[in-house]
Amino acid sequence: MPAASEAAGRPRTWRPLGVRIVGITGGVFLFVIFVAVWVLLPESVQEDFDLFQRITAIVLGIGIASVFWALLRARVEVSDQGLVVVNGYKRRDFEWAQVIAVRLPRGAPWAVLDLADGTTCSVMALQGSDGPRAHAGVEAIREHL
Repeated sequence: MPAASEAAGRPRTWRPLGVRIVGITGGVFLFVIFVAVWVLLPESVQEDFDLFQRITAIVLGIGIASVFWALLRARVEVSDQGLVVVNGYKRRDFEWAQVIAVRLPRGAPWAVLDLADGTTCSVMALQGSDGPRAHAGVEAIREHL
């Protein structure tokens, strides 16, 4: 087991547990249901779908999958150099000097970073519904401030 000083220098990553469970199981469930419905439709009904309708169904499935994927990408990486916050398809890199505070108020959906330029940044990886896991991530960020 590494010494505490060695572990402190390594980056640590947090991801939302509840969102990942719901996203993965929901995505698999929807895929299985859509495939099962298509297979169980009588062949005469399947033949009534023209090319445009089939393409529309596929594009809709890809759109739903891209939303699930965006939710599953949420993470925050804490290192000695700074923070990397990924919310959906947007990645933001912060140096420690840019971060003034991190908050996760009771009842809040996720943590929020207060930045030196007066703006804030949501940290969707630290979900309030994850309880102690999220508070551990907030405390790890606060240790670097």
